[in-house]
Amino acid sequence: MTNASPSRRNLLKFATAASALAATGTIPALLQSAFADVTASPPPASLPWHNWSGGQSCRPMMRAAPASEAELAEMIAHATGPVRAVGAGHSFSPLVPTQGTLLTLDRIAGVVSHDAKTHQADVLAGTRLSRMSIELAKHGLAFDNMPDINKQSLAGAVSTSTHGTGAEIGSLSTFLRGLRLVTASGEIVDCDAKTKPDIYQAARVSLGALGVLTKARVQARPLYKLKRRTWIVPVEEMLAQLPELEAKNRNFEFYYIPYSGMALGISNNETDEPETPMPVNEDDDGLRQLKMLDDWLGWSPSLRRWTIQKILGGMEPEERVDYSHKTLSTDRGVRFNEMEYHLPREAAPAALREIIDTIEKNNIKVFFPIEFRTTAADDIWLSPFYGRKSASIAVHQFHEWDYKPYFKAIEPIFRKHEGRPHWGKLNTLVAADFQALYPKWKDFLEVRAALDPEGKFLNPYLKTVFGVA
Repeated sequence: MTNASPSRRNLLKFATAASALAATGTIPALLQSAFADVTASPPPASLPWHNWSGGQSCRPMMRAAPASEAELAEMIAHATGPVRAVGAGHSFSPLVPTQGTLLTLDRIAGVVSHDAKTHQADVLAGTRLSRMSIELAKHGLAFDNMPDINKQSLAGAVSTSTHGTGAEIGSLSTFLRGLRLVTASGEIVDCDAKTKPDIYQAARVSLGALGVLTKARVQARPLYKLKRRTWIVPVEEMLAQLPELEAKNRNFEFYYIPYSGMALGISNNETDEPETPMPVNEDDDGLRQLKMLDDWLGWSPSLRRWTIQKILGGMEPEERVDYSHKTLSTDRGVRFNEMEYHLPREAAPAALREIIDTIEKNNIKVFFPIEFRTTAADDIWLSPFYGRKSASIAVHQFHEWDYKPYFKAIEPIFRKHEGRPHWGKLNTLVAADFQALYPKWKDFLEVRAALDPEGKFLNPYLKTVFGVA
């Protein structure tokens, strides 16, 4: 085959870049170089970005989808910032928006190796949790827990201390055994508990402020099945049984349905029973029905309560058996904005009662159920679970409605009970607040300043979080 002409080479480069654009929804660096070769005129304006809920958005100067760690390092070394990485865009707080460079790791994804003896695996940081679960399962492996949504990238999940539920199980960040990241200078750094331990401790939950994660060594376990059970009882009955439910179930959570007095419990426990057929996911239909009741009966909380209790009263408990990653995570089609705080476990029931009372006495407009979960303590510097067993309470607002009045009414209750906000979810805290909540706050700031002295990875929101002028 003869050598391709310059014009043909440019066409091939353009076609390759366009394919990446179609696959990732962003503009890789390769596309920009292709434009530079084809024409001297300026490249087109960058595509706008918004998160899953639509609550956060930006129009960065550059969007990039590097295909390799080397390409990523080169790009970061020459970027002027602020550089922010995005996964699925499932964070509700302003962690991502930037007027500088927005990059995705969608092309740096996949499970690259595993150890059958230690059950550890090396996973590229752009891997979505759903894909990671499927690939690990092919090797007979699974995570010890999963969040209730699995669309996030691994990097995004661990950087925000994403968690599932289970009184004795930690967040996803506790499953890490080693990390690789690209720093502001373009240096590639490997770290673990013995090698650069301070960087490792900071990077396990970093908000993307230390650099861009490219690979993680994760601790998995042999593939296992769970029996998932759901049931409905009055919320006071659920709260009275809470210590027993948390102690006797591997995974337990419940949802309070506003204006109903009723709670939906969900437990998952290990089993060797055969899998049962996966039922049709009716969660979105249920939410639409709750919204319809708000539309029709929002003017009368008592009538709304009576109606919901009549609908739920006849529901029998349901059970199903499947592999863990299929029972712990569900699809969410109805979009929302969310605020979640992690409280000392002993304070959570009282906080939930206050939240319910505040909503229903003030007739706050909401139909999304309130989520209650538990997580084990850990020793990660910026983990909301640092040093204490926690219970998490999450409130959600329909994405088309203004969430601010609802969240403004609820956040003081979280703060009264010494709650720490989920890093990926909405809150109004600033640097002084976080410093009071995190014993290792200053240690993290020292590592951050050493790795990124010019603040290349800090967007305006993170400058507020870390108190950087």
